[in-house]
Amino acid sequence: MSSPATTPPALPAIPTEPAVLLNELRGIDWLQLLETWGLKLLAAVVIFLVGMWLAKRLSAGLERVLGRTHADATLGGFLRRASYAAMMVLVIITALTSLGVNPTSMLAVLGAAGLAVGLALKDSLSNIASGVMLIVLRPFRDGDFVQAAGLEGIIEEVRIFQTRMRTLDNRLIVLPNSLITTAPIINFTAKPLRRIDIPVGVGYDDDLKRAKEILLKIARDDARVLPDPAPSVIVSKLSESSVDLILLAWAKTKDFGETKSDLTEAVRTEIIGNGLNIPYPQRDLHVYHHNADGTPLTDIITKGVADDGDVPKQPA
Repeated sequence: MSSPATTPPALPAIPTEPAVLLNELRGIDWLQLLETWGLKLLAAVVIFLVGMWLAKRLSAGLERVLGRTHADATLGGFLRRASYAAMMVLVIITALTSLGVNPTSMLAVLGAAGLAVGLALKDSLSNIASGVMLIVLRPFRDGDFVQAAGLEGIIEEVRIFQTRMRTLDNRLIVLPNSLITTAPIINFTAKPLRRIDIPVGVGYDDDLKRAKEILLKIARDDARVLPDPAPSVIVSKLSESSVDLILLAWAKTKDFGETKSDLTEAVRTEIIGNGLNIPYPQRDLHVYHHNADGTPLTDIITKGVADDGDVPKQPA
């Protein structure tokens, strides 16, 4: 005969009276409970602390290795933070598993929570995706002078959510990465050479050939102006009061600002020193002393005043 099936003992009812509750608590084997869950909790804490320490060391080591290979500093910092976050997720899962949490159920919960968080933080996720694009495509690097989202500054750091820029007057700009990737980016320091354009206007009565020779000499006398491509002067426009010229000169990007300032000052000094004019905008004003039928304006003015009731005094 088969033995009757055994049923697990029913769970005791939760006592509500204080005396009964104290008796129930006295009946618990606290030593065994401490041995079972205390060791698991201690193991989870040790796993978390050791895992966090290892994650910091490994992510920092990855950044140092990339630095020795002369990789981009922005890429190294981004990979360090991303690798640390990924390793910490594994550490937390391992610590919870040591407490008896089912990893499959935990992953399912994390997946559902991740979906909800993703829908709630879609703008933040857009910034993360844009940060990855900036790292991979690298339209600029740390230290580059750029114009992004209509703002100009020197790139200090590209982070997961945002990019930090410093203006020339030492103000800090923090831009969400999504704003940068959805707007044109101008990198002023990406190329080793830059062209300097200096506009100047001379009078219509001035010798145009002489003006060009003066401008070219100014450029050639500056050691920072490169001989190749050679400097040149073009006529850009015939304005109302001047003939507009542009001096085109190439220099190294690092010398661009100072060279342009010095050339502009030299152009002004040499143009005036050689007897040429830098005209100001002017208009010709034609004053007529009679109207179209030849009537003198004095008669018209006198009649207008008389009509208003204010008769002017007659001269003695």
